[in-house]
Amino acid sequence: MSQSTFLDFAREHLPPPPASVLEVGCGQGELTVALAAAGYDVLGIDPLAPLGDRFRRIRLEDLEGEDDYDSVVAARSLHPIRDLDHALDRMVALLRPGGLLVLEELGWDLLDEPTLEWLWGQRRALAAAGRGTAPASASALREEWDADHLGIHGFDALRAGLARRFEELEFAWAPFLHRLVGGVATEVLEQALIDAGAIRAVGFRYVGRTR
Repeated sequence: MSQSTFLDFAREHLPPPPASVLEVGCGQGELTVALAAAGYDVLGIDPLAPLGDRFRRIRLEDLEGEDDYDSVVAARSLHPIRDLDHALDRMVALLRPGGLLVLEELGWDLLDEPTLEWLWGQRRALAAAGRGTAPASASALREEWDADHLGIHGFDALRAGLARRFEELEFAWAPFLHRLVGGVATEVLEQALIDAGAIRAVGFRYVGRTR
């Protein structure tokens, strides 16, 4: 499978510019800025959003209005939301009839033993190069991983919540763990190992239409 960014994925599935787009959990705003440059009427929201006309420092649940957007996009910002059902309901309310939800997400609970071992090896290599520390064992990494994701929605919860509200148009597995160990080369390696069936993808991309 060829490498593509979430921006590429979003551009492939969003309606043509100048459609209105809401980015939920925009972080530093890179995706919002890129979509604006592509001609979209886009607003990025996040409690820590940058300053500027394209951004608002606000949480999803506090954003007012209904039926305002052609599409909602969210990159790895849905799984940690405390009240998943409320967040998804709010997205539906903010979308015009037939509007699209475009996601890149994490199924953290999909991390199996071969994938865990690979991640531990990457962490050990980084530690040997003087970049951070590595857990003492793969078992210790498992404990760290589970603790870091305590209370965070898993894959089945995300999929079930989406299925109740959206008609699925596209689903694709995607590399995620490279974000924890850095570098484009690591992403290429992770994707190659996923394609070969050596490790499991824990990231996914999704497009759904409101029911």
